[in-house]
Order: sequence, then C-alpha cells, then structure tokens
Amino acid sequence: MDLKSATVTVIDQAISVYSPKGRYEKMQNRRCYGLSLCLDGQITYTQNGVEYVSNENTAILLPKGGTYLIHGDRTGHFPVINFDCMEHLCDKITVLPIQNREQLLSDFEMMKRLIRFDENRAQIFSIFYAMLHTLSSESTPHELKNAIRRIKSDYSDPSLTNERLARECNISEVYFRKLFTKHFKISPKQFVINVRLQRAKELLCEGALTITAIADACGFSSAYHFCRIFKDHTGTTPSEYRKANQIFKL
Repeated sequence: MDLKSATVTVIDQAISVYSPKGRYEKMQNRRCYGLSLCLDGQITYTQNGVEYVSNENTAILLPKGGTYLIHGDRTGHFPVINFDCMEHLCDKITVLPIQNREQLLSDFEMMKRLIRFDENRAQIFSIFYAMLHTLSSESTPHELKNAIRRIKSDYSDPSLTNERLARECNISEVYFRKLFTKHFKISPKQFVINVRLQRAKELLCEGALTITAIADACGFSSAYHFCRIFKDHTGTTPSEYRKANQIFKL
C-alpha cells in the first residue's frame, strides 16, 4: 500500500466521532475507506483476532468492505475522513505512526469547514492529498526509504530484485525481507507487483497503449504474465478493466 500514489475519487465526510469508554460496536462491510485520527482518548479495533490501537500517536486506515469490532478504551474524540479511491488500498486495518499530529488535526479542521460547500472541492482534495503524503512519508522506516524510492523509479525494470533493493538500503537481503514484510504486511515482491498493477490500471484507463505495450511499460515479462497477474489480483482481465474504466477513446 502506497498512500502517495492513491487516486482519490470521493471524499464523503470529515466528521469528529465521540467515543465513550466502554463503547462496543461491530462494523460490517464498511462502505468506503476511512482515515481516523485521535484528538484524545483511545480505541481498540479488532479484525480477524488482531488488535489495532488508535491513540494520539497513530492514524488508522480503515478498509473498504472491512468487518471489525470497535472498543472504547478511553473516552475521546476521533476525527474521521471517509473516502474512496480508484485503486484497492488494503483489506486489513492499518496503523500509521504519526509525528506531525498538530498539522494533521489542523488540516482535518480545515477540511471539515470546507466540505460544506461544493465549490471548495479542489481545495478539499488538495488538503487530503497532502495529509496522505505526510502519513506515507512518516510511516516508512528510514532503512526502507531508499528501497521505496527505487521501486517507484524502476518498477518497469523486470530485474528489480530483493537483492538489489537490499543493497539500496545497505542491509542484508534476509533482514530487508523481514523488515519490509513486518512494516508493509506484504512481501517486497508483492509490493512491487502492486506498484506495477497500479500503473497498469492508470494506463488502461488512459486507453492509448496496447495490452502488450502496457505489460512492457510496467515491468511484466510478457503480456500473458501481465494478464494472468492482473486477473488474479482484480478478478477481471485488463481488457475488461479498460472497457469499464477508460477515460477516453482514441
């Protein structure tokens, strides 16, 4: 998951949720993604037996379609932004450590004031993209930042290996895989595939390149390999995705 490259399509709400101590609720099939901050208090989310704590040191990304339990540990207020985006961000609740908390809360308050009026849409999106960029930058461990930069610049290179990425970080390949998987909850290989698929989706929507050209541009070894991976991850073929999402036709 890379918040910096998310293509936000809808910002539905910016609301502050009051959560009393002892609160217990079940969320089923969440209708959109949610970004939750903490002004004060504490909440524990439980999804598939795993607990995720929301407090003043963290932001929480809530998955679209997710089902989870909510427990109020301490009474408090939790600013929440409900949104949707073009790509799939996550299936699990994601905890994002934060450093610039006051700026994030200030940005939220600005969004909450602006969201009342449709003519502020561009400014609202600009503020939210800045928040996502900040969270993405703050949440990546220092040891992995060089690898993330290399993946973003060289994702089209089929020879982008764990060994090469580990060298970029000046750490062993074994430690690189362990640290990467611990932080991002997916392997480096899967992360690279996700970046390639996201770029492929953008090119499919633009409609200018053939499937073979997109496969080559995104680092897949062949059009067959691209089509197989794409369908495995999205449930649809590249051609079907293009037909449903193409921005314009030449």
